[in-house]
Amino acid sequence: MALEMGVCPARARQIKNAAALHDIGKQRIPLYILDKPGKLDAHEFEIMKTHTKLGVEMLSSIQGALGEMATMTALYHHEWQNPSLGGYWGVPMYYLPDYVGIVSICDVFTALVARRVYKEPWPPQEALSYIEQQAGTQFSEELAEVFLRLIQNDNRVPAIFTQCE
Repeated sequence: MALEMGVCPARARQIKNAAALHDIGKQRIPLYILDKPGKLDAHEFEIMKTHTKLGVEMLSSIQGALGEMATMTALYHHEWQNPSLGGYWGVPMYYLPDYVGIVSICDVFTALVARRVYKEPWPPQEALSYIEQQAGTQFSEELAEVFLRLIQNDNRVPAIFTQCE
């Protein structure tokens, strides 16, 4: 997505590396929450939300652009374009760097199509429809458009995500 948006290859690699670290804080979330087969209660969800801040603590020793990207992404990857409708910390996604939004959209899509202890995987087409429906609400319209175009039309996208029913 970053390359498609005109980001130079070196910065795109940094975004890729930051994306790989975005959920590192989950290592410090109790397993009874991470592995819970049902919906989290309010208290458990508040604990789960702390994975973003725990990630920042764990990544704080990384210096330079990668450190900044990794900590920003870890902290804000659950924010929404319209924070009155969702998100963890109430920061509008449009105030954040595009790379946070890129990671957010990819994270949501991956979570939707993956099997988790608490849910069955969504068919890829339903996940794509969700991304489209959330454009302007959860995700920026521009990033949703780029994501959808790439995942539906680009042969570099893994086939597992484009095999729609």
